[in-house]
Amino acid sequence: MKTNVAFQRAKDYGLDLVEISPTAKPPLCKIMDYGKFKYEQEKKRKEQKKNQVQTKLKEVKFRVNVDKHDYETKVRNLRKFIDNGDRVKISLMFRGRENAHTQLGFEVINRVIQETVDITTVDQSPRQQGRFVTAILIPKKAKK
Repeated sequence: MKTNVAFQRAKDYGLDLVEISPTAKPPLCKIMDYGKFKYEQEKKRKEQKKNQVQTKLKEVKFRVNVDKHDYETKVRNLRKFIDNGDRVKISLMFRGRENAHTQLGFEVINRVIQETVDITTVDQSPRQQGRFVTAILIPKKAKK
């Protein structure tokens, strides 16, 4: 139908004439309440955003000569982060003469990985970057 006729019909209904597909031949238009349409789109967008899960990267720092109690506390915190669905970065820093014994740092990191193997998957295996050894763990997928 002609544009001016469509405008008149929309005006008679108290609605708006909205162009849906401007590239079509002829362009496709629809008579609707544009304010209500925009409101519903915004509502859908907010609902999708609310249902979206954002994972964070948490970090747990260890030392080469970590004490038993400190180690258990850090592993317990790591488990809590994993239960919340967050990714966890395990980092271990060497100071001074500890750099000569990097295998001890890898042993600590591998021990943490072995103790949490029931709930985590290794996303990034332990590797050394300067004075740090880092690894990233992610939660295991829930079994259906």
